[in-house]
Amino acid sequence: MATHRREGVERAGEIRLKDATGRWMILTTVLGSSMAMLDSTVVNVALPRIGRDLDTDLAALQWTVNAYMITLAGLILLGGALGDRFGRRRVFLIGVLWFAVASLACGLAPNDIVLIAARALQGVGGALLTPGSLALIQSGFHPDDRAKAVGLWSGLGGVGAAIGPFVGGWLVDGPGWRWVFFLNVPLALVCVPVALRHVPESRDTSVPEGVRAGADGRRRFDVLGAGLGALALALVTYALIEAPNDGASPVVIGAAVAGVVLGVVFVRVERRRTDPMLPLSIFSSRLFTSVNLVTFCVYAALGGFMFLAAIQLQVVAGYSALGAGTALLPTTVLMLLFSAKSGELGQRIGPRIPLTVGPLIAAAGMLLMLRVGPGASYLTDVLPAVALLGVGLVTMVAPLTATVLASVDAGKAGLASGINNAAARAAGLVAVAALPLLARMTPEAYRSAPEFEAAFRRAMPMCAGLLVIGAALAWWQVRRPADDPALKRSEPRTGCAVGAPGLEPEPDR
Repeated sequence: MATHRREGVERAGEIRLKDATGRWMILTTVLGSSMAMLDSTVVNVALPRIGRDLDTDLAALQWTVNAYMITLAGLILLGGALGDRFGRRRVFLIGVLWFAVASLACGLAPNDIVLIAARALQGVGGALLTPGSLALIQSGFHPDDRAKAVGLWSGLGGVGAAIGPFVGGWLVDGPGWRWVFFLNVPLALVCVPVALRHVPESRDTSVPEGVRAGADGRRRFDVLGAGLGALALALVTYALIEAPNDGASPVVIGAAVAGVVLGVVFVRVERRRTDPMLPLSIFSSRLFTSVNLVTFCVYAALGGFMFLAAIQLQVVAGYSALGAGTALLPTTVLMLLFSAKSGELGQRIGPRIPLTVGPLIAAAGMLLMLRVGPGASYLTDVLPAVALLGVGLVTMVAPLTATVLASVDAGKAGLASGINNAAARAAGLVAVAALPLLARMTPEAYRSAPEFEAAFRRAMPMCAGLLVIGAALAWWQVRRPADDPALKRSEPRTGCAVGAPGLEPEPDR
C-alpha cells in the first residue's frame, strides 16, 4: 500500500509534521487546493469585465460559472475513487496539470464558447485534485499528527480563500481578467515537482465505494453513474439558463424533461449496481439526509448571492473589480477566525441550534444587501450586510460539516463528506441557473444598472427564503447524531470536521 521513499520517515501513514517531508506535504496540498479555491472566489468578480470584453450576454456568464460546477459536481465522487485505486498522488497530480492546462485555455479563449468549454475541462481537473489534496494528508501523516496537519492545511487554505477576491479584483483592474486564469499555471509549476520529489504515493487496497470487482478480478468504476449524474445536471441547467432567451420552446422543455428523466435513471442505476458511486443506503440515516437538505438550501442561497452580489457592486454601486472583491472579504475573514470556536460550540450544544440560527442570521445579511444601490457607502450599506452574512456562516458551517461526518459510520466518513460536497456544488449551480430566470433578468440585464438593480432586489428575498427553509428543516429534523436510529449500532466515530463544502475542498474518499 505505501511507497517507501529515501528516508524511513517518508512512508505513507508515518509522516510527521515536524519533518521536512511533512512540511513539503502541507505545501503541496495547499498549493493544489488553492488553485480550485482561488478559481471559485475570483471568477465571479471578473464576470462583468468578461462579458464586456467578449461582448456576450448574461446566459454566457452563467455558463462561465456553471460549466465548471457541472463537471466538478458530477465527477467529484468518481475522482476520489480513482485516487484510491490508482494512487492518490498520481491522480492529484493529473488533476493539477489538467486544471492548469484548462486554466491556460480559459485565459486564451477568443470567445465565450471556448471559455465555457475550457471551464468545463477545469471542472474535470478540479474533480481529480479536490478530493486528493486532503486524502493525501489523511493517508500520509502519522495518526498523532493528522489532526494538526488537517488544521494547518485548513488554516492556510482559509488564508488563500481570504485573499482570493482581493487578488482577483486587482488582476481584473490591472493586467486583465485573463490573468485570473493564468495565475493557476505558476501554482501548478511549483506544486508538481514538489509533489513528485517529496510526497509518497498511497492507495486503498480494498475495493472502495464507486468501484466493483468484475469476474476477472479487475475493478470497474461507476462511470455510468458519474456520466448520468453530470448529464442530468447539465440538461436541467441548460433549460434554466436558456429559458429567458427562448421561453418555453421545444428545446428548453425537452432539455428539462430529459434532465429529470436522466436523474430518475441515475437513481435507479445506483440502486441496482453492486457497488455504486452513490450508495443510496447511506441515506438510511435520517440525520445525514436532513443535513444534506439543509446544505442544499444554504449553498443554493450562497451560490446565488455570490454570483449576483459581485455584479451588483460593480454594475449598480459603481465599485471597481478590486473594490467589489475586497467588499466581500469580511465574510471570509470571520469564517477564518471563528469557525473553530463555532465547531466547539456545536459540539457542546448539538447541531440543531447552530443550524437553525446560522441560516436565519445569514438571511438577515442578504436582506440588508437590498440597501446597496447606486453610490452605496461601504461602511453603512455594504459592511453591515456582509458582516452579518459572515456571522451566520460562522455559526452554521463548522457544525454542519461535523454533523455530516458524525451522521454515518466512521468507515463512510469520506463518502459522506464527498456527497455533501457534491450537494453543495450542485445547489450552487442550480441557483446560478435559476435565479436570473426567477428574478426576470433579461439577457442584457448586467449592462443596465437600473434593470439589474430591480432584478437583484427580487432575487435577494429568494436567497433569504432558501436560508429560512434550511433553518426550518434544521429545527424540525436535525438532532444529535446519537439520536439517529440508523447509528445506534455504529462504531464510535473518530473523524474530524475539516472544512465547509464549497468554501474549502473536502475529502471524497
